[in-house]
Parts: sequence; structure tokens; C-alpha cells
Amino acid sequence: MTREQLIQRTTGVSGLKMKGQDLGQFDFSGLDLTGADFSFSDLSRANFEGAILKGADLSFASLTGVNFTNTDLSNADLRFSDLSGVAIDGANLTGAKMNFSSISAKRDPLSARSEPITLATLLKQPGWGLLTGMILGALVVYGFSSIIYFTGQIVITKDQVMAALYRFLIAQNILIGATTFLLVWTIDRWLDQTSWKLWAKHALVSALTVLTCTTVSVLCFFWLGYAAVTELRQRPDYSDDNAPGWIYTISYVLVANCVLYLLNQGRQVTRKLSEQEFQLLTMEKLKTRAELDALQAKINPHFLYNSLNSIASLVHEDPDKAESMTLHLSKLFRYTTGRDGSHFSSLAEELDMVQTYLKVEAVRFGDRLTFTISSISEAISQAQIPQFLLQPVVENAIKHGVAKRADGGLINIDITERNGWLTLCVHDNGPAFPETMGAGYGLRSIQDKLRLLYGEAAAVSLQNEPIKQVVIKLKIA
Repeated sequence: MTREQLIQRTTGVSGLKMKGQDLGQFDFSGLDLTGADFSFSDLSRANFEGAILKGADLSFASLTGVNFTNTDLSNADLRFSDLSGVAIDGANLTGAKMNFSSISAKRDPLSARSEPITLATLLKQPGWGLLTGMILGALVVYGFSSIIYFTGQIVITKDQVMAALYRFLIAQNILIGATTFLLVWTIDRWLDQTSWKLWAKHALVSALTVLTCTTVSVLCFFWLGYAAVTELRQRPDYSDDNAPGWIYTISYVLVANCVLYLLNQGRQVTRKLSEQEFQLLTMEKLKTRAELDALQAKINPHFLYNSLNSIASLVHEDPDKAESMTLHLSKLFRYTTGRDGSHFSSLAEELDMVQTYLKVEAVRFGDRLTFTISSISEAISQAQIPQFLLQPVVENAIKHGVAKRADGGLINIDITERNGWLTLCVHDNGPAFPETMGAGYGLRSIQDKLRLLYGEAAAVSLQNEPIKQVVIKLKIA
């Protein structure tokens, strides 16, 4: 698929389905891929710069060397993904799920030499950190004391004009403080998405703060303070001694820039994980992969022994049948050993492998074994399912079903899909499952594999009524 075809496909579409695709080195830059499903896909070295991936599913994907610069990954699912060497500068990772992901982001070598200067790191320093903490503590206590004092004066004073003045001062400071924070909070996200220098961002915030606070002060004065100030000026003991107005304006600008700094620091915390968390996530992912590899079904060695013995006996009796069985056996083991580390394959590939397995067994059992596999649509045939999901079930059906009959052994594999759920049924006409039957290794390995890969979105059940069958259900959409 070309980039032009992808743009046409995504235009006006929400929730693009690209599950289990090979999209290495593809250019997705600037595209709106909100809610897209890229799970289990190979996206190595793909370019998502400036793309929108809100709520996208990138779980179990190979994202080695992907460029996520300035990408919106808010609420995206990155669990169990390989994120080695990704570039995430400027990316929005708010709410992103990154459990069990192997993360090693590209970093500026110069920035990695020392810990960035933040308020938290500054306060840790014995010299300047102690002084900064003392100043901040003094300002906070002084501010709260002023609030308490003026609020108390409103209640205590019998001079209604002074009470009105105090109410005006309190209201003015509250409105200026709230407006300053609202202003910075409103433009913060926009500023973060621009390529401006840091000093330019603070300069813009400072200019807007001066304009906004001056407007609020004037409006508040004519609303609450004009009458009180006018009456006070007519008193003989009135004094206009006060600090210049520009000093108050500077304090408002300082507050605005502090708010901008704290918002930036908070956002950086959500974007960056510590090295210890990197190591922990990597260890968890390796542990999960090791568990899946251990559960990956292996062809029973007894099957190989029996098949080779059958081939040996057929070489002289029926050379054509011996040749056919050898080719089927070769194809089966080529599928078994050519997994390249993946835990998934298409349903069509899995059914082809199971059919090959049954053809080998049919040669060995002769007329004692017949089998059928239901036809499926082209769309369902491309559904991604765990490798070796059906083979252990079919093997058990032969071992505990067909092998128990003197003749007329039958195995039916039926595949259906409804409302995003794929149902795989393996039926045999052998003896019914015992009521107290426990899960053997084959069935237990399937249950454990589905638990690791799907959680609650998969189930395995054994049924004797209306027919004997093993039923596997998977959520595929």
C-alpha cells in the first residue's frame, strides 16, 4: 500500500484496521490515525512525525526505531511493544498504556550527561536549594497571613468604608490570581506545540499577563473600589503612600511564568519514564515473551517416530504414498521451525498447517481417519491468531478420540465469526470427555497462552452435548 492509498483510506475514517500488517519504514507523518488498530504489526522505522494516534492500539507491535516526534499518543495502547530506539521528542503520552513495553528512547547525548534543572532537583541542593526553599516558604506564609489579616479586618473593623476597601483588595487579588492561571493554562498546550524558543514563550506570557491583569484591575476598581477610594480621599487623614503599581505588575508576571514552568514540568513527568522503570518494563516483557515461547506448542516426538515408521513401511509397498507423506511431513516441520520469533499467524496459515498434520495422520491411520475443515471467507482467513492454537487440540482428538475407535474415526473443524468473536470448534466422534477430566498439558498450555495474549477476551471449553467438541473463542475486533 502506498502513502497516497493510505491517505485515501484514512480520509474521514475513524478506527483504521491495520492489525498484523508489515508496515516497516512506512511514512505516516501528519496523518490523523485516531483509534487505528496497528496491534501485532511490524512498524519498524516507520515515520509518525506529527501524526495523531489518539486511542490507537499499538499493542504487541514492533516499533523499533519509530519516529514519534511531536506525535499525539494520548490514551494509546503500547503494551507489550518493542519501543527500542524510538524518537519521542515532543510526543504527547498523556494516558498512554505502556505496561510490559521495552523502551529505549533516542536521547541527546549532551542532555544525558546531567540531570535537568527542575524545581525538584534545585531544592535537593544544599546551598541554593536551601535558600530557594526558605524564600518559597516565606512567600507562602506571608501570602496566607495577608489573606487572614485582611479577611479578619473586614469582620473586625467598624469603619464600613475601610471594610469596603478590604473587600475590594481581596476580590481584586483573587480575580487577578485566577485569571493569571486561567490565561497560562489556556495557552500552555498551544505553546507546547509551537517550535518557539523558551524565552519567546515566557515573553508572550508576560505580555499577555500585563494586559490581562491591568484590564482586570481596572474593571474590579470601578466595580468594587471606586466608591470606597473616593470617600477615603475626602478624609483629612488620607494618605496615598503606597508601592508603585509596576511592582504589583511584576509580581503578577512572576506568578504567570512560575505557573507556565510548573505546567511544563508536569507535562515532562508524564512524557518521561525513569531508567529504573525502563529496566522494570523490559524485564516484565522479557518474562512474558519467555512464558509464551515456553508455551509455544511443539510437535509431539512420538508423532515423528510413528510417521517415519509409516514412511519406512510404505517405501516398498506404496512408494507414491510414502513420497506424499514425506512431502507433507516436510511442509509441516517447515512451518514449525520457520516462526521467526512471532507468536501469531493468519487463520488460513494455521488451518493449512493443521490440514497438513491431518493428512500425515490419515496416511498412518488409513481408513480409520477422515476429517473435514469448514470453508471460511477471505476476510476471516486473514484474522491473526496465536500460532499452534489448533494443532494440540487436533492431536488430542486423534490420541483420545480416533485412536480409541476400531474404525470410522472422524474429526471436524468448524470456524465461525460473529460480532467480532472468532469461534474455533474441533469435534471428534471418540469417547466423551470424562466428567472429572482435568486439563492436560496441551489444553493447559493453550489456556495459559490465551490468558497471556488476550486476558478476558478469550475462552476455552470442553463440551459433550450436543456433540463432543473443544470450543475456543477469541476476540478479534
